[in-house]
Amino acid sequence: MCSSVVERCPDKTEVEGPIPSTRTRLLGPFTIMKNDTKGAWWKPGVIIFSKVSAYIAFPVIIASYIGKYLDEKYETTNLFFLSLIGISFICTIYLIWGEAKIYKRNLEKEEKEKNLK
Repeated sequence: MCSSVVERCPDKTEVEGPIPSTRTRLLGPFTIMKNDTKGAWWKPGVIIFSKVSAYIAFPVIIASYIGKYLDEKYETTNLFFLSLIGISFICTIYLIWGEAKIYKRNLEKEEKEKNLK
C-alpha cells in the first residue's frame, strides 16, 4: 500500500511529494544546486574547452599541411614541416596562456562582486 506524502510549503500551500525549490534544477538523472538563473551551469566550461581544443588543433593542422607542401615544393626532408609545427606549438602555448589570463580575471571579478554583496 503506497501513500503519498503531503508537505507544507513556506507559503502555506500543500504539495504532493517533495517541496519544489527555486534553488534546485533537475537535469536528467542529476540534481544540480544552482543559485543564479543566468544560464546553464556547464556553458562556461564547454566554451573554454572548445576554445582550448581549437587553439591546440587548428595551428598544428594548418602548420602540418603548409609544412608538407613547402617540403615537397623545395624538396627538403622535413625542415619546413618540423619548424612550422614548432612555431604552431609556441603559438598554441601563447593562445592558451592568454585565455587562462582572461578566465582568471573573470573569476577574480566575479569573486569581488560576490564579496561586495
